[in-house]
Amino acid sequence: MSNLSLSVAIGNYDRNRALIDGEVQIDGVNPVFMKLSPEEIFFRAFRHQEFDICELSFSSYTLSVSRGTNDYIAIPAFLSRAFRHSCIYIRNDKGINSPEDLKGKRIGVAEYQLTANVWARALLEEEYGVCPSDITWVRGGMEVADRPEKVKLTLPKGVVMEPAAAGRTLNSLLEEGEIDGFIGPRTLSCFDKGHPNVVRLFSDSRAAGTKYYKKTGVFPIMHVVGVRRSLVEQHNWLPMALLKAFEQSKAAALAALSDTSATKVTLPFVEEQIEDARKLMGNDYFSYGYKNNLKTLETFLDHHYRQGLSERPVKADELFWPATQEGYSI
Repeated sequence: MSNLSLSVAIGNYDRNRALIDGEVQIDGVNPVFMKLSPEEIFFRAFRHQEFDICELSFSSYTLSVSRGTNDYIAIPAFLSRAFRHSCIYIRNDKGINSPEDLKGKRIGVAEYQLTANVWARALLEEEYGVCPSDITWVRGGMEVADRPEKVKLTLPKGVVMEPAAAGRTLNSLLEEGEIDGFIGPRTLSCFDKGHPNVVRLFSDSRAAGTKYYKKTGVFPIMHVVGVRRSLVEQHNWLPMALLKAFEQSKAAALAALSDTSATKVTLPFVEEQIEDARKLMGNDYFSYGYKNNLKTLETFLDHHYRQGLSERPVKADELFWPATQEGYSI
């Protein structure tokens, strides 16, 4: 049997690099890698199904599963994970001194259903009693006006979302104080430039994320890996081959990161940060796999449905190809 020649669109992360460089092979596959930004991958995948294998927004994928329209089936390789306390930005001249003060405020989002925004709303509701209906949401382009929404939504009764004014960006609205804050996985340029009135809601977001993990045991999942469903139906060995390869690639990245002879990341105190992560979360602190991430998956799915994004409750085992929910041992 000759190898399959398949397109693979993923981010250029250290945990993917052994795959991209060819150090790790995918059994039975000759991959054609495309290193693209998440925004480009997601738009092309969900609008046009352009790739055989690709990184997917966890939220958009879950929504498609709830609708029964998912052209991709996922494997539990979680290429992006992050605590999202750091993605909530506010104007410090709008009377916002605590998360509870977000009630009644106008908060910008590029898209309501972005995975980071689902997690941010989840922590605001769980930990601080701020519900989505307590905020007026303003949707628009972050730095380019009139951004299209890649997934059309019908939000629950009581949740108000307004479009940004034509020709206006969320950055300009926040910069000029016409909205009170912003939630999103990327920073706005006014924050990057040090605008004196644009700050993070959680001034010590690392401490807030650590506290949240100690309480909940949840390390938020942002992205999964999807395989074209029609391919899997023809080659049912493919999801497990992919999961094996992504696991091996991540293991190679962690081994390199732990080699302290010369740091592999352009950042000071890497060794100390690795030690802190292991103390908090164990040695497998960036884990892939279904069973050991079940609580995080179920937490997300519960909030995704309650926020009006899933059209029905989705169970965790619906998300992944069945064989990838198990493992083997020797």
